[in-house]
Amino acid sequence: MNQWPDAAATLPEDGTEGALVGRVWRPGLGPSVVAVRDSGVHDVTAHFATVRDLCETPEPARKLRAADGERVAGLDELLANTPPDTRDPELPWLLAPVDLQAVKAAGVTFVVSMLERVIEERVRGDASGASEARERIRGLIGDDIASLRPGSEEAAALKEILVAQGVWSQYLEVGIGPDAEIFTKAPVLAAVGSATDAGVHSASRWNNPEPEVVIVVSSAGEVVGATLGNDVNLRDVEGRSALLLPQAKDNNASAALGPFVRLFEPGFGIEDVRKAAVTLTVEGDDGYRLDAVSSMSAISRDPLDLAAQLTGPHHRYPDGAVLYLGTMFAPVEDRDTPGQGFTHHDGDLVTIATPRLGALVNRIRASEACEPWTFGLADLMRSLSARGAL
Repeated sequence: MNQWPDAAATLPEDGTEGALVGRVWRPGLGPSVVAVRDSGVHDVTAHFATVRDLCETPEPARKLRAADGERVAGLDELLANTPPDTRDPELPWLLAPVDLQAVKAAGVTFVVSMLERVIEERVRGDASGASEARERIRGLIGDDIASLRPGSEEAAALKEILVAQGVWSQYLEVGIGPDAEIFTKAPVLAAVGSATDAGVHSASRWNNPEPEVVIVVSSAGEVVGATLGNDVNLRDVEGRSALLLPQAKDNNASAALGPFVRLFEPGFGIEDVRKAAVTLTVEGDDGYRLDAVSSMSAISRDPLDLAAQLTGPHHRYPDGAVLYLGTMFAPVEDRDTPGQGFTHHDGDLVTIATPRLGALVNRIRASEACEPWTFGLADLMRSLSARGAL
């Protein structure tokens, strides 16, 4: 069986030099906000009841660095106790590093993934027709589409041509049109963290991971930090109809985030997000291995543009939001049957990593077999009230 990562494999390349905030479940107390430091993981809930509260303060990185707090455990100890099938419920374990923020995602922000969405639509979720459709669509659209700026005059001209040829798609609309696709990925508090199971609905026969950088946006629309995400996707479901996007994207344990939020400060900021290279590794219990790289430099829409389309006078988030920025990962490599492309097997270990943010690692299970999401907003409020943190 594939192994879960240790602290060295989880942390960014510069270790705990960044302002790293996360969340830990503490038995008898509940979810706790923690600072990840060289000396261990420290509970700073007395200063910030939620990660949302920290992200709403001026200069959150500086505030996190200044906050004292009880040492909960070493990171290796927490990682070892996080996988649900070996967990000791009397010891603390890691949670997703966000809490009250809305969990949103931007789709079709890379040309490669945009074309895959068009293909899903054309074959109506049937993987057997994807290879032929891919060649036909690439022949019609060409490769120059990668250089188009969404919403530009050139993009509008291409739209007119494609409409006339009868090959326009709703995915092309959000891929090169003026408006980004931004949708709700998961309810508040439903995301899972690193070193635990991520869910794929058992009815799906064509699905894939989506390795992404995720930005943390305050209620004022300011991007204050970043983390990693796996926007688990059911290709067969979304391919049948774009109106099934909620069923394709939002299932138990299908939104993974982590391992920690790295807050922006001198030495780490939006430029690091723009130039990040995100690696994906899938390791199957059967010996299968897939390696891929997504370069954020190839994104069609700038992260700050996506943040501006997410929130503003038209749409406010009083508790802030996290936004998956999209992926260029195109799961076209055949895993099982020729021409069917990639799909998950139960037990796949998925590692999404980039040097400045560390590594998010999840094991794929059926959503129905993952830990059920039972701890909601009312539970969090009661927990924080009981410990005098509110």
